[in-house]
Amino acid sequence: MAESESGQDKTEDPTDKRKRESREKGEIARSKELNTLAVMLAGAGGLLIYGGGLASDLLEIMRLNFSLPREVLLTPGSMAQYLLHSGKIAILAVQPVLLVLLLAAVIGPISLGGWLFAAGSMAPKFSRMNPASGLKRMFSTSALMELLKALGKFFLVLFVALTVLQSDIDDLLRIAHEPLEQAIIHSVQLVGWSTLWMACGLILIAAIDVPIQLYQSKQKLMMTKQEVRDEYKEQEGKPEVKQRIRQLQREVSQRRMMAAVPEADVVITNPTHYAVALKYDPEKGNAPVLLAKGNDFLALKIREIAVANEVMLLESPALARSIYYSTELDQEIPGGLYLAVAQVLAYVYQIRQHRAGKGKRPEPLKDLPIPPDLRRDS
Repeated sequence: MAESESGQDKTEDPTDKRKRESREKGEIARSKELNTLAVMLAGAGGLLIYGGGLASDLLEIMRLNFSLPREVLLTPGSMAQYLLHSGKIAILAVQPVLLVLLLAAVIGPISLGGWLFAAGSMAPKFSRMNPASGLKRMFSTSALMELLKALGKFFLVLFVALTVLQSDIDDLLRIAHEPLEQAIIHSVQLVGWSTLWMACGLILIAAIDVPIQLYQSKQKLMMTKQEVRDEYKEQEGKPEVKQRIRQLQREVSQRRMMAAVPEADVVITNPTHYAVALKYDPEKGNAPVLLAKGNDFLALKIREIAVANEVMLLESPALARSIYYSTELDQEIPGGLYLAVAQVLAYVYQIRQHRAGKGKRPEPLKDLPIPPDLRRDS
C-alpha cells in the first residue's frame, strides 16, 4: 500500500480531476517494451513484404556503380550524377519499410494510454539535476524493475537468436554457394524471418510489462482520504462560502416571489403560520400556479403585500398546508387539489361579483375536499 509524504496510506482511487490533471502533465501509463515490440514486428513484416524489391534495388545500385564505363571515370562531373541516381534508388527502396516503421512508432505508444500531447512534460525539470535525486532514482524499486526487464529481454532475445541461428545454419551456409542475386534476396529473407522470431520473443516481456505499467501508473495516482476531502472542498467551495451563496440565492428568490404576489388571484392562509398565493389563467386552460409561499415571517409579508394590492385573503388551514408542502414555486398544483382549489377560485369570483353589486354574497367555504395523502396536519 502506497504512502503519501505525510505518512498517510493512499487507499482511495484517483478522482476524475486527479486523472485529468495527470494526463495534462503527460503522466500516463507507457510501455517501452510494447513500443519496441511494435517497431520490431513492423520492421520484420516490412522486410518480408518489401524485401524482394529492396534486394533488387540493391543489386541495381551495385551493377550501376561496379561497372562504370571508361569515359565516366575520366569525366569528373559524372560521379556526382551516379551518386545522385544511386541515392534516389536507395531512398525509393527503403521508403516502404520506413513508412511501416513510422506507422508502428506512432501506433505503439498510443495503444497504451491513447494519443496525448502535453507541452508541460517538455519543460525542463531542474529537480532531475539534483545528484541526490538521481542517486535515489538509481537505487529505487522502479530502477530495479527496469534492470530486471533489461536482463530478461537480453537473455530472451539471445536465446531466440541462438535458436533461430541454429535452425537456419544450413541456409546461412548455403548462401555462400548461391549466385550473387539469389544470395542477396535470400539474405534479406533470412534477416526478416529472424527479426520476426526475435520480435515474437518480446511478446512475453511486453505481456508482463504492460500490466506492471498500468499498476504503477494507478498507484502513483492513488489518493489519501484527506486529499479526497481537500479536492472536494476545492471543487465545491468552502462551507461558509457555500452558505453565503445559498443565502443570497434565497434572498433573490424571495424578492422575485414577493414581486409576483400582486398578480395572484387569491392568497390562502393558515391563517398566521402559512400563506400561499395562487394564479389561474383561464386562457391557457392549465391548472392554477403557485406564485409565492411562506411560513411565519414570510407568510406575514405575503399577507401584507396581498392586502396592499387588494388581493383576496382566504383562510383555509388544511388547504394552505397541503399546497405549501406539495407544490414548488412556479409549478402547477397537484391533481388531487384541483377540486378544492376550483371551489376556492369560484368562491373568489362570487365575492368579486358581490362586491361589484352583481350577485349575492356566497356562503363561506367548509370542508374542502383534500385527499388524505396530501393532508399535512399542524
